[in-house]
Amino acid sequence: MKFLNNVLKIILILLITVTLITSCSKEDPGKGYTYLVSKDLALPLTTVYINNIIDGAASEYSELSALKDYVKSDVDVFKIVYRTTVKGETINASGLVCVPTQSGEYPVLCFQNGTNTVNAYAPSEFPINGLYQMIEIVASMGYVVVIPDYPGFGSSKQVAHPYLVSEPTVRSIIDMLYAANEMDEGELPDIKIKNEYYLIGYSQGGWATLALHKAMELDYSDDFNLKGSACGAGPYDLSLLFRNMINVNSYPMPVYIGYIINAYKAYNQFSNPVSDILKGDYASRLGSLYTGNLSSDQINSQLTTSIPDLITADFLTGFESSAKYAEIRQALNLNSIASWNSSKPLLLIHGGGDTQVNPVTTHEMYNAMIQAGTSSGICIKEILPGLDHGEGIVPCMIRGLIFLRDLQDN
Repeated sequence: MKFLNNVLKIILILLITVTLITSCSKEDPGKGYTYLVSKDLALPLTTVYINNIIDGAASEYSELSALKDYVKSDVDVFKIVYRTTVKGETINASGLVCVPTQSGEYPVLCFQNGTNTVNAYAPSEFPINGLYQMIEIVASMGYVVVIPDYPGFGSSKQVAHPYLVSEPTVRSIIDMLYAANEMDEGELPDIKIKNEYYLIGYSQGGWATLALHKAMELDYSDDFNLKGSACGAGPYDLSLLFRNMINVNSYPMPVYIGYIINAYKAYNQFSNPVSDILKGDYASRLGSLYTGNLSSDQINSQLTTSIPDLITADFLTGFESSAKYAEIRQALNLNSIASWNSSKPLLLIHGGGDTQVNPVTTHEMYNAMIQAGTSSGICIKEILPGLDHGEGIVPCMIRGLIFLRDLQDN
């Protein structure tokens, strides 16, 4: 994470020294749109600023310097509010849409971010975050870049975040893509969105990207021409993930365990009380931890890395076979991504030393896709030796962006 901290410092300095912060100009599209509610100009990015970001990042990742050859346009970063459906109710959700200022027709790059527990760190709330800016600037290279907040953040912070719950996650991203198309038609007269979609994400975002890839290929192909996806370190098989989390003496990120349990209870994925899974005080305080105010480190400090101390003995012995926990097993299976015969290019990439999301999840997903009939020329697996979960973010995303760029060039 040192890289992201350094990038963020560079960004903050540049924001002071370059005239980038302007008064946000809110534009209310008014009535008539099915999905789009409003858009705000969050910040403009000049090519000078974008090249400075690349220079700063390239000091640690030299391969990024080649990106400067693709920078062609300033970028306007908009926060949009749009309608989606969660638990049967229409709500307002939000995210960022990053648009080249140079007129033209552009494909869409949709980025799904990894695990976040703090509303103030959601994309539309914190667009100068180092990782988000590395994605935002891709718009200068000839894309309309879409970055969803996910339900539970930004304009929908009042609802529970559906962490690793597939239906509301995929639905909210699809609806944002519809909203971006309405924004193109009515709010960006010089920009045309090409029906050409590229997807990328890491960790939770890798899982969300693969779920979105499957939905766009099988269920939304009439509306979206999916060209390919890059999925980094995703927990695609949630049953496998959960077993790997609890079948050890110590797990370094109990925040993930609690997040799954909290979200699955909020979205009625199982009826078991939390006390069936978590012990004593950990069960009773769970609901107060995931309110959008506490960081992952703060939540970890109120849980424990000791699995025998965190998880009830009955759950540890009965999770895989007891009828008492059948609903929990079923919920994890339903929200996992089942393999299918895909014809859309797909990169599955993972750090080989990942202690948080075991790379076996990527190995198993790749094998399942091949067994389902997907060609090894379509689905590609890449393991980056030695990289743990945080260390893998930037290398996986660089490799993913190159993979998607190569698809567009071919």
